[in-house]
Amino acid sequence: MNNKHPELFRRYSHNPILSAADWPYPVNSVFNPGAVRLPDGTTLLLCRVEDRRGHSHLCAARSINGVDGWQIDPQPTLLPDPEHYPEELWGIEDPRITYLPELGKFAVVYTAYSHGGPGVSLALTEDFRCFERYGMIMPPEDKDAALLPHRIGNYWALIHRPISSLGAHMWISYSPDLRHWGGHKLMLEARRGAWWDANKIGLSSPPIQTEQGWLVIYHGVRQTAAGAIYRLGLALFDLHNPERCLKRSDNWIFGPEEPYERRGDVDNVVFPCGYTLGTDGDTIYLYYGAADTSVALAIGSVSALLGWLEKQ
Repeated sequence: MNNKHPELFRRYSHNPILSAADWPYPVNSVFNPGAVRLPDGTTLLLCRVEDRRGHSHLCAARSINGVDGWQIDPQPTLLPDPEHYPEELWGIEDPRITYLPELGKFAVVYTAYSHGGPGVSLALTEDFRCFERYGMIMPPEDKDAALLPHRIGNYWALIHRPISSLGAHMWISYSPDLRHWGGHKLMLEARRGAWWDANKIGLSSPPIQTEQGWLVIYHGVRQTAAGAIYRLGLALFDLHNPERCLKRSDNWIFGPEEPYERRGDVDNVVFPCGYTLGTDGDTIYLYYGAADTSVALAIGSVSALLGWLEKQ
């Protein structure tokens, strides 16, 4: 087994790329953005924005090159609506974006937070200005969710992370209509003992479809005497049977190292919710929350990720 620490992602030299100081209205912090490349080539980040009450909403930032020159919506793009969706009482968080060609729409899967804890909600949009809300599709306590871009057989598939007496593991569920969900299957378990992902795991950015399978970047949490550390690992799942894990890394590939990742509202966190691919189909731009305080960028290669995983 190759135990050499990998350098599969390089941090953008001018990180962080977005912070509260960039926002056109007063906020506490900006982090954990969903990401998508729009048909015109523009990169859109749908950022989690925490206000000064501690409640979060979503706000879009757009860039021609996906690196700088961000144009931020002057007002929140998607606000909690607790009057109609009481599960959003304490905010909406951590969006993951998947384009659904069958519907010609983007699916935004996000965490809704209320008295009962975090649950998974869904909204569809064509332009990130008007949203069709489906409401909560997975009840508390559940989060870290994203849709696959097309049906598996006749069913949509959702990866998510419920917390139960079984622990905090990744599951997959299926739906004929995006509203009614069943067929719940355990997909990937948190390890036990002294592993880097022994406490809990969850999906990071949406899965990447490759010829070898669904490439998943997931986060693992290890509890230490000084608190939790959030790091990233890789797993590969069968294209036609996505609950079947083909390969999983023993080592983490990316963790908090820089000051903006080590210190913030929550220390020692790198937490991606979105990525885009370059025009070559291989370069991956990974957008992540740093210490629950700012947005940072790391750049890698899908083929390099797959090649490294194959050697594990």
